Amino acid sequence: MNSPRPGDFIDIHTHGASSSPGIFRVEVLMAHEAVRPVEQRGIAYAAGIHPWHLNEADRSRLTEFMRSVAEHPLVIAIGEAGFDRLRGPSMELQREVFDEQAEMAEKLGKPMVIHCVKAWDEFLSAHKRLKPTANWLIHGFRGKKELASQLLSRGFYLSIWFEFALRPESAGLIRFIPADRLFLETDGADTDIRDIYRKAAADLGVSTDELKITMYNNYKKFLGVRS
Repeated sequence: MNSPRPGDFIDIHTHGASSSPGIFRVEVLMAHEAVRPVEQRGIAYAAGIHPWHLNEADRSRLTEFMRSVAEHPLVIAIGEAGFDRLRGPSMELQREVFDEQAEMAEKLGKPMVIHCVKAWDEFLSAHKRLKPTANWLIHGFRGKKELASQLLSRGFYLSIWFEFALRPESAGLIRFIPADRLFLETDGADTDIRDIYRKAAADLGVSTDELKITMYNNYKKFLGVRS
């Protein structure tokens, strides 16, 4: 399995990644694009059916793609998958396809990467209903501390939305989230993950190297890897 080293910057969620020295990236494969994982230095993959690109006509094709890639050793997580009330099909269809992906993740013992917009009740109900043992990560988080507290109480990991992470007002949230549940991401934007690390490290009052070690340990725990 392609894995990070303790000194790497880890970009937990990105799109269109290429190999770069000192940076480990989790590239998100979108089922509707049908792109398969290929061996690249410093890159692992997550694969999922995103609610934006889900409809009843394509459901079977998207599900078949997931079945064909989910077991691949370079695919370390399922997702991004989730719920979106602003863009996507009916919540019923989103729920059915999310449940299928969650069951796939549980069967394979792989964590999930979650997309959720204005549908937290639906998402939390799914988590309660499915009772997963694998870890789940909320990507692109920029909510209030109250929501963060609720999610943390359920055991989720939180990855801060890249643009918000770079703003001064994100410091309070970054300090609020326990360091051992925190991740950072670029989400495929033209943003340097190293800049996000430097900002977050300053917010936390630690060195960038210390934060890299924390993220490395978080990555291992997220995947359920024992030292």
